[in-house]
Amino acid sequence: MVKSIILAAGKGTRMKSEIPKVLHTIFDKPILGYILDAVKNSGMVDYAYVITGHKSEMVDGYVKENYGYAETILQNPQLGTGHAVSMAVGKLQGYKGEVVIINGDTPLIKPETIKSLVISHRENKSDITVASTILENSSNYGRIVRAADGAVEEIVEEKDASTEQKRIKEINTGIFCINWDKVSRAFSELKNNNAQGEYYLTDIVKWGKENGLKAGAYIIEDSNEVLGINSCKQLAELTKILHDEIIDKHLSNGVNIVSPDTTWISPETEIGRDTIIYPNCYISGQNKIASNCKIGPFAHIRGGVEIDEYVKIGNFVELKKAKVKSHTNICHLSYVGDSEVGANVNIGAGTITANYNPLTKVKSKTIIEDNVKIGSNSVLVAPVRIKEGANVGAVGVITKDIEPWSLAVTRAPLKVLEGWVKRVLNK
Repeated sequence: MVKSIILAAGKGTRMKSEIPKVLHTIFDKPILGYILDAVKNSGMVDYAYVITGHKSEMVDGYVKENYGYAETILQNPQLGTGHAVSMAVGKLQGYKGEVVIINGDTPLIKPETIKSLVISHRENKSDITVASTILENSSNYGRIVRAADGAVEEIVEEKDASTEQKRIKEINTGIFCINWDKVSRAFSELKNNNAQGEYYLTDIVKWGKENGLKAGAYIIEDSNEVLGINSCKQLAELTKILHDEIIDKHLSNGVNIVSPDTTWISPETEIGRDTIIYPNCYISGQNKIASNCKIGPFAHIRGGVEIDEYVKIGNFVELKKAKVKSHTNICHLSYVGDSEVGANVNIGAGTITANYNPLTKVKSKTIIEDNVKIGSNSVLVAPVRIKEGANVGAVGVITKDIEPWSLAVTRAPLKVLEGWVKRVLNK
């Protein structure tokens, strides 16, 4: 299997944020998570090293909590991309396979592209393969300089490029596949005699030529995949590109999205055909929505949600870590989280599952079995189970299990003071 080195040390000054650039989110998922997932899902990489720098403790925590196949390595001081890769030399001592190197700020990269890069590298028997793409406006990118026979001679950064080299439209994407045992020595021999005074990763191509190694390029056809993020504006632009790709996929698969422009769906969400997504819905995280459902308008699904067929999730309803079985309605202004909801259930407007204890910081589970009816403005205080067929009267506060086919009522008896309004007005 292949190893990967992910460059995630940059501060992201232009983000103008206290949050490290790679931890800014798209659909509530950090940018770095998209790269780590793409690398893993390529089917080629079995372990990744994330090079950290600015606020490394925050990036360390994210990687440790979410990615068991990866570890972080601190780059301090930060002396360029070539220097960043050199931080992993000790970890990869004795390793003789390939290494994929990729920037940590390119969230649109696809697993299939990483796989194709490795395959191309192997088929061409290259020692160094740089992933390139063609841009009509190649300003601010490193240019791929080729020899007459098409071989890659070097990569020249924008600030070091000649006028002629700046006309080149094939640019470096920051993604490489290298034979580690042949190329790792380069990272102790790179020079920093350039405009930035940094050790450039791109200089390994020129170093490889000088040392008799074969360098090639794999051209990525969709240049959107390698767009990087350096500002909040670019973050918004890439989010919109991903949004459009996801919406197009679901429309092509038979999902009825009434208002594509106002509907946001995470890439990890699966939706069955003939489901209708009404306007102004926001769906993040990993979810599975079956066929023939109705979602929204103004619904918020926050991840960990599984919805069976013929379910209605209505306006201003929020779901999180919830399983909802078929033919159930959660129609208005309700929150259902950390819950299991059975089939043929009706949850009235304004119902809340209260699952979090702020003192113990423990989340408990709410279970609502089949054929249950929950009256409007009810609070189900977890851990609690509403058993099959039970009814909860409106304005119920449920703190213990309700037996099957029972009626639970917790509100005070109604008191009517006849003539009270007239007496008040006559004073």
